[in-house]
Amino acid sequence: MASSSSPSYSSMTPVVKDGEGRNWAELPSKLTASILGRLDCIDIMENAQKVCTSWRRVCKDPAMWLKIDMRNLGKLSYKDRHKHVAMCRHAVDRSQGGLVETDICYIGTDSLINYIADSSSNLRSLNLAMCITITSEGLTEALVKLPLLEELEVSYCSLSAESLKVVGQSCPNLKTLKLNREVLQRFVYVSDDDALAIAETMPGLTHLQLFGNKLTYTGLTAILDNCPNLQHLDLRQCLNVTFIWGLEERCTERIKVLRRPDDSTDDYPYNVTVIRMETSKDPYHHFSSDSDCFDYDPYDNDDVYY
Repeated sequence: MASSSSPSYSSMTPVVKDGEGRNWAELPSKLTASILGRLDCIDIMENAQKVCTSWRRVCKDPAMWLKIDMRNLGKLSYKDRHKHVAMCRHAVDRSQGGLVETDICYIGTDSLINYIADSSSNLRSLNLAMCITITSEGLTEALVKLPLLEELEVSYCSLSAESLKVVGQSCPNLKTLKLNREVLQRFVYVSDDDALAIAETMPGLTHLQLFGNKLTYTGLTAILDNCPNLQHLDLRQCLNVTFIWGLEERCTERIKVLRRPDDSTDDYPYNVTVIRMETSKDPYHHFSSDSDCFDYDPYDNDDVYY
């Protein structure tokens, strides 16, 4: 039986009297910043900074804006999209050049990404997935201004192989690249252009995701030959890759985490469809009307306007 001198649970629990409560505005600034830093950019600007003067002061501190996260926006109308672009620019201004990580998937434009690049030369991580309005020229213009970049996702963006070479040459510290493409039917369209550009200009890569790429044995071999530090390689839905002539053994020996072309896509964050076409040099020349073919819709909803 417990000693009578041992304190009971009730005696150790602080008693909050009726009408009393914690005054969150009086928390130390560092603690407040730690709490608010777990919110995304939109929550901070639309809600947290409006609570009280002390919270607004913390929210305007440049240290709060080392990372800008614009994900989880849901469906965006044309008006909302422009609102969030303006909000992102304001967040960049608040960082005062200290921004090191940003995720602006879905809302990125040539103008916005160049605005970020002009103001944030110390940027280390950039996610531009699903920014379908960004052009290859605009993207290249921005990325050449970011020599310290280590992580880059440009999935489902317009980025040519030639522009990819420029990116590799301009960002020598690049360690992670996610360059995911539309999934095209096996053998209909084959290209090692992306793979050869990566092999030529990105020797320091450790993580590479090429979901849905059109590369073949030749392109994959070039990557393995020229990226000696590669540890994680995602080739899911790369339907033209065949593990022949010792390629399986090379990947098994070299790569710590390998996702093969036929591996499950259950944990993939975007909508996965397969485009079936007639043979053509233009991969968008014709969509088959077969019932097992789906028009590619990365947004997977009918109410997004751009």
